[in-house]
Amino acid sequence: MFTLSQLESFVAVAETLHYGRAAERLSMTQPPLSRRIQLLERELGVELFDRAGRSVRLTAAGQAFLGDARRILGLSEQAALSVRRTLEGEVGTVALGFTASAAHSVLDGIVGAVHAELPGVGLVLRERVSGAQLEELRSGELDLGLVRPPVPGTGIAHHPLHREALLVAAPAGHPLAAPDRTPHISDLDGEPFVMYSPAEARYFYEVLVGVFRRAEVVPRYVHYLSQVHTILALVRAELGLALVPRAAEALKLDGVVLRPVVGVEGEPVELVAAWRAGDDNPALHAVRDVVTGLADRGAF
Repeated sequence: MFTLSQLESFVAVAETLHYGRAAERLSMTQPPLSRRIQLLERELGVELFDRAGRSVRLTAAGQAFLGDARRILGLSEQAALSVRRTLEGEVGTVALGFTASAAHSVLDGIVGAVHAELPGVGLVLRERVSGAQLEELRSGELDLGLVRPPVPGTGIAHHPLHREALLVAAPAGHPLAAPDRTPHISDLDGEPFVMYSPAEARYFYEVLVGVFRRAEVVPRYVHYLSQVHTILALVRAELGLALVPRAAEALKLDGVVLRPVVGVEGEPVELVAAWRAGDDNPALHAVRDVVTGLADRGAF
């Protein structure tokens, strides 16, 4: 079977029609170049060049073989490039999990940055609650997750991504929705309140319980739900007030007014990126670096 070096030598001679110039292009001397061509012709069982006189011309067989030789060399170069790009994380697939609220805060920035910086990497997007994401990270079904802390157990590494404030959600006609009103956390004491589910939205449930405990506020819980958009729908129906992450502003739900709330310290809602420690997927490493780089630059 012929070798790539023989094909490379044949193409060089075919394009220059001169053994000396072909040898110079290949950074070699003429005798070994001539030997490669002879071995290739012997392997193929045909003459590729007409060597009559001083000129060098392609035979009919050589003309027919030239296109195939170029294609084979092109494929070999592409294969080598693909291997290098795979090892460098420039191509591949990454399964990315995210929570529903993360879709309104960081997901679009992450997807846009990955597509721009790593066009050869495909993202498989899967919406999951944080607990399900952590289970799928451990099982290998997910490569990278956008989850709420804490990240328990061993074998999972994580990096802080984003923090955001809580906003009071009130029906448009409620006193707390008035433009001249600045809601205080104490205003929620004894008020009907749409709360997060302690089972399906445990993170937000515990964040709000902590906020209320520190403020010595006791709302009157009327419903327990897991998704922000559903909570806001009940607020619009005037069934109660709610506290939601600032990302909920992106939903722009008519009939619901979102207001900053006084009396809640800092930005209590956290989001982290999590992945399996020691995972050797180069594409994951590349995507993870893009994501953590965005966080470190304060892009979210």
